[in-house]
Amino acid sequence: MNKILSSVFQKISSMGWREVVLLATLGTLSASLWIFVAVTEEVVEDEHRGIDKRILLAFRQPSDLAVPIGPHWVKNVSLDITALGSAPVLTLIILMICGYLLLERKLAAAALILFASISGTILNQVLKGYVGRERPSVVPHLAEISNSSFPSGHSMLSSIIYLTLAVLLVQTVKTRPTKMYLIGLAFFLAFAVGLTRVILGVHYPSDVLAGWTAGTAWALLCWMGANWLKQRGLLR
Repeated sequence: MNKILSSVFQKISSMGWREVVLLATLGTLSASLWIFVAVTEEVVEDEHRGIDKRILLAFRQPSDLAVPIGPHWVKNVSLDITALGSAPVLTLIILMICGYLLLERKLAAAALILFASISGTILNQVLKGYVGRERPSVVPHLAEISNSSFPSGHSMLSSIIYLTLAVLLVQTVKTRPTKMYLIGLAFFLAFAVGLTRVILGVHYPSDVLAGWTAGTAWALLCWMGANWLKQRGLLR
């Protein structure tokens, strides 16, 4: 086993930066798809609700389930952060970025953002309709809700849009620490948005986990598709 691991590490260390990025992308894509499918199967078969309920209750005061644990400002901060994954805020971000890209005549980048966000929204609605999971009722909701629970739209769309934007920004910087920072920031924003959905009691943790993984997988698939078209001269 040690020899096998040593051989694997040697091969990885001998790879160029592009090969490492490709390997990491494929690994993240595979893991995201596997986790999403596994969580979806458990949710459809209703095998995950007990854990979901315990986690939701752990984020509330036992004496008053309408109050989140922690300082008094947790609710307001959660509402502010969760807005970063809302449809109006994400739409505004997309319009501002695409407006800039169009002025710079970067049509392919604008098209990638629009395609990833619009197709991701459609996919999220299809998944919600397929699973048809009701919103949590174990704790009071601290934010407005409008549709089915699984997967979390805030978590999925914030993952898609912020990760897509990060991938585009990465191509404009030269240093690897900056590239890693941008990708890490995208994941952090999606994580923060998803966490607030649980704190506010409007999603089960499994809804958020499914949203994160589905959004990450879709963003990576869109990026890989655009890169494939670019390599074949079909996209500039």
